[in-house]
Amino acid sequence: MDNLADSSFTTFIASFDFGHLYTKGLFALALLVVIFFIYKKSTSWIGASIENYELRYRVRKRIRLASLIIYLILTFSFWSSELRNFTVFLGFASAGIAFALQEVIVSIAGWVAVQTGRFYAPGDRIQLGGIYGDVLDIGVLRTTLMECGQWVHGDQYNGRIVRVANSFIFKEPVFNYSSEFPFIWDEISIPVKTSSNQQLTRKILEDIINEEVGPYSKVALKSWAKLPGKYRIEKAKIEPQIFMSFDANWVTYDLRYVVDYKKRRITKDQLFSKILTELERNKDKVQVAISSQEIIHTNVK
Repeated sequence: MDNLADSSFTTFIASFDFGHLYTKGLFALALLVVIFFIYKKSTSWIGASIENYELRYRVRKRIRLASLIIYLILTFSFWSSELRNFTVFLGFASAGIAFALQEVIVSIAGWVAVQTGRFYAPGDRIQLGGIYGDVLDIGVLRTTLMECGQWVHGDQYNGRIVRVANSFIFKEPVFNYSSEFPFIWDEISIPVKTSSNQQLTRKILEDIINEEVGPYSKVALKSWAKLPGKYRIEKAKIEPQIFMSFDANWVTYDLRYVVDYKKRRITKDQLFSKILTELERNKDKVQVAISSQEIIHTNVK
């Protein structure tokens, strides 16, 4: 068996005309330079002539893909005779290549799955491989994200651009915050004293939440109505809701609402600002509950 493998490998080497290969190698390199030059000129012209950033991105991606396909087709046709001999060598080396490039192969499979399965698209906010952020670009091997969070509070950019291997879509859950339902549920809690006017408190909170996030709810309802046609999903309560609970210390109002996934922090800020303003205006009837501690000093003899 070893003698047969050595004989096949020797035949494979002897079948090449290395002078001819050198000429073809120079041609392939020159072809790469020409196609790359045309690609750079085309993308520069697109950047100067198309103002819409989303359209500009998509056109650039299509030109990049078309350039790659053209180069591969021309190169394959030019090297077709050598490739027939090269398959003999690949037969012996395929197992080692597959093992060495397994992560690359899985990443390419992940890219195909992303393109065909609509896991996410540029502009979506996702969590992939433990990284949370907005998709900037989807490459054959890696997805590029503008990261959110970490040392920055809230859903805001921290400035880091992260490249995550596409293979992670097979290894970990992919969280998409914006694909088919571009809204998320959020909650805030307002504690008030038990001696407060509870009917007035609920009315104040209902008026504010309906004013601030009511328009979001109407748009979100249209998006949610499309989901039962694709998934087995129950009808959810999209309109703002208020839930009350109480204990020995105070009464707590939990405000639940849908919000644009990119405006969660600013919406929360607006809600708190208006609620505090209205409660201050009605402070004789509604008092915010504050946790306090009393420290007693004792003299130990």
